[in-house]
Amino acid sequence: MPSESPDQADLARRLTAALAATRLAAAETLRWFGDPTLAIDHKADRSPVTAADRAAEGILRRELLAAFPADAFLGEETGATAGTSGYEWVVDPIDGTKSFIHGVPLYATLVGCRHGGRGVVGVIAMPALDELAYATVGGGAWHERGSAAAVPARVSPRTTLAESLVCSSDFVDFGRWSGGEAAGTEARRRLDAAAGLVRTWGDGYGYLLVATGRAEIMIDPRLNPWDAAAVEVVVSEAGGRFSDWRGRPRIDSGDGVATNGHVHESLLETLGLPA
Repeated sequence: MPSESPDQADLARRLTAALAATRLAAAETLRWFGDPTLAIDHKADRSPVTAADRAAEGILRRELLAAFPADAFLGEETGATAGTSGYEWVVDPIDGTKSFIHGVPLYATLVGCRHGGRGVVGVIAMPALDELAYATVGGGAWHERGSAAAVPARVSPRTTLAESLVCSSDFVDFGRWSGGEAAGTEARRRLDAAAGLVRTWGDGYGYLLVATGRAEIMIDPRLNPWDAAAVEVVVSEAGGRFSDWRGRPRIDSGDGVATNGHVHESLLETLGLPA
């Protein structure tokens, strides 16, 4: 039977396993990064996938389920495996495959763990930047660069949209938002007008920037659970807030936004979407 509630010792064991598996998977992505012979396939939704994606996810699945064989697992490339422990690993081996294919280092390896529908562990790795952020619920968020010791990850103190750096994976996707093209396009127009600076430093990197105080907002019009599970925990434990576009604390709505918390309500008001 699944445990009722995870304790910190249990979360620490899962974080240790998550970090070890993430580092192995991240190293695997670097073996392929910048390889001009890398073959590219396309999935049913026309999104690209490579041998690097599959190999890295294979490592994550193997290592995490070896450490916790009763846990469930959901991966972008290999789908879902049921478990009995009440825990579920949710992973994206290369978040930002398009960047990866083009040799741009702003791709991430994301590993999240959930318990009872709640995120409890999150790891965001930037393999080509040698940067890492991780968190457990109630245990705070931490940031590593290179061989330097980990330091607390904290969101920025800025309180207005006019001061904020807004990141997104692709602003064109606002017009493809699941709630409707017109509403998404108009939400983007309002956000562009209100924000201090707008950049497409997206995918997991944008969420890392929020969690480490370098950006105030990361917004995705289209978001899958494997894109969100890890970043939700890291951003929240860094003092920020993650929600869908209507302010609900969910990772399965098809869209998502992370902020430093101070500008979250202002952002939701600016998006102007019906509840």
